[in-house]
Amino acid sequence: MKFTITIPSSLSQMTVKELLEDQLLIPRKIRHFLRTKKHVLVNGESIHWQTVVKPGDSIQLTFDKEDYPEKEILAGQPSLVEELYQDEHLIIVNKPHGMKSHANEPTEIALLNHVSSYVGQTCYVVHRLDKETSGAILFAKNPFVLPILNRLLENKDIAREYWALAQGKFPSKTIIYKDKIGRDRHDRRRRLVDPKKGLYAETHVTRLKEFGNTTLVKCQLKTGRTHQIRVHLAHHGHPIIGDPLYHPQPQGRLMLHAHRLTLIHPFTLETISVGAPSESFEAEIRQHRSKSRKG
Repeated sequence: MKFTITIPSSLSQMTVKELLEDQLLIPRKIRHFLRTKKHVLVNGESIHWQTVVKPGDSIQLTFDKEDYPEKEILAGQPSLVEELYQDEHLIIVNKPHGMKSHANEPTEIALLNHVSSYVGQTCYVVHRLDKETSGAILFAKNPFVLPILNRLLENKDIAREYWALAQGKFPSKTIIYKDKIGRDRHDRRRRLVDPKKGLYAETHVTRLKEFGNTTLVKCQLKTGRTHQIRVHLAHHGHPIIGDPLYHPQPQGRLMLHAHRLTLIHPFTLETISVGAPSESFEAEIRQHRSKSRKG
């Protein structure tokens, strides 16, 4: 695999070592391969690790297949993929509710399989959405960019904004939940608030609209715990409508939608902000709006 990156004008001068390590976040093992195999060219010429590069310089990186072996997965259906954004390194798609992000068994077909067939090469999961959740989800198109995107996710440099239709009315326009979340030892599918053994979780909630005794809220994740939004809202008396695990009377689809995904591209430094539509989510909202007006 060969990739060519032009250093954007917003970056200052730095050494090749600093570029690969601090800016591109390339793992140490792969940096070692690039250095020993002389697989880094600057403006078409071989360089040493302390060579200074500047905005406008062209950086070519070559990765051998043995350094990045491609994982083979079953073919999916490209027609099921709704592309929201795509470039040489990543793709953002609109996941429908009721579809798994990735397979749990080798013979299972999930969104990852469909996306890989759509792109024409094996892709890699950067973050997942619950099966019942719809919306924007990010995949890496090659194993080179995967650890870079994973690092951005860990550093909270990928912003994920969700919309949820929750039970009840919220006491204020903005709320921050910081309850620790752990496993439910009685039900392996569930998570719950566990102040002693749970992991720190932070969800920022903003009230958008009220429809009778339900409220449309915007949720922004500062951490990425399993079922985080669902657990936080349910714990505070606002279970998400249609939630089969945390709502006492689930009905219809789970009303949780990954509305927007925003990140700064690790190579171009451009801001990518992608919104995801959902007809099924919007249809449910219209029904609740209609019911609240009649009520």
